[in-house]
Amino acid sequence: MPRLLPQPLLSVRDVQKASRWYQQVLGAKSGHGGDEYEQILADGVMVLQLHVLEEAHHHRSLADPRIPLGNGVAVWFAVDDLDAAQARAEKAKARVEKPIHENPNAGHRELWLRDADDYLVVLAGR
Repeated sequence: MPRLLPQPLLSVRDVQKASRWYQQVLGAKSGHGGDEYEQILADGVMVLQLHVLEEAHHHRSLADPRIPLGNGVAVWFAVDDLDAAQARAEKAKARVEKPIHENPNAGHRELWLRDADDYLVVLAGR
C-alpha cells in the first residue's frame, strides 16, 4: 500500500446514480451506499467518494450549486485493461469526450469520458 493514497470527493446531484455509473465504468463496488454519501472501492480500496451536492451534514456545503459541476475537474484512473474498461463504459452508455488515443506525454493510451455531472473522467492504461 502506498504511503499516500488519494481519496478524491466529487459533489454530485444524485449519489446513487453516480455510484452505479462509477461502479459499472470502473468495475468497482459500493463501499457505503446511500442517498447522501458513497465510497467507490476497487479491490477493497476506496478510490473515490461521492457526496450529494446540496447536503451540508456536519460540515458546510462542499460545492456552490450555482456553479456548473465538473468545471475544471478531471479525475484519472489507471486501469489494468483499457479495452475492458472501454467495453464497460460502452455498456454504461458513458458519454465519450475523446475515444481511446495515445497520450504521447504520458506514454500510454487514454479514454476520456464525461459522467452525468459533467466531470471529466480519464481511464488510462498502465
